[in-house]
Formats: sequence, C-alpha cells, structure tokens
Amino acid sequence: MNAENPEEFYSRLKIQLEESTQWPSLYLYKFIILTDAEKVKKVHTVFNNTGAVIESKLSKNGKYTSLSIQVNLKNPDAVIAKYKEVGKIEGVISL
Repeated sequence: MNAENPEEFYSRLKIQLEESTQWPSLYLYKFIILTDAEKVKKVHTVFNNTGAVIESKLSKNGKYTSLSIQVNLKNPDAVIAKYKEVGKIEGVISL
C-alpha cells in the first residue's frame, strides 16, 4: 500500500475490484504482523461475525505472524472498509 497517499491507493483498488470481480464475492486479505497475541486478536476482532476463515502462520523464527483471511463481502467498499479498520492497528502490514 502507498503510505504516502492511502486514499489514492484505495481509489485504484476500488476500480480494480469493480472491473475484475462480480459482487458479492470472496476476498482474500493477507497481513503480516510482529507476533503479538494482542495485535493478532485485534485483527481477528475486525472480522468477527463476518463468517471469515482466518489462517495464522508463524514465521520460521516465530518473530512474525502471517494472517490469511478469506471472507465473503458485498462490494469493493466493504473490502476497503476492512483494510482501513485493520490499518488502524499499529504494525500490521497489508500484502
């Protein structure tokens, strides 16, 4: 993601999602976070009650946790809303 201008990034993402996907659709989020149970829990909380399937995997040395989250969403705005919510959690990197 472009940290300098996140709105530009989200605008481009919305256009790409509108052009490439029929909605509602499954969307796969991928995040990397320093292994911290509290931060991982916060990411899980963002997707509570959405029916999301969340897979966590520790890096080889255990320093990082990767999260793959697959969830059925109604439109590109819903995808972007979740990115923004997770973006408020310090130290989470979106892939």
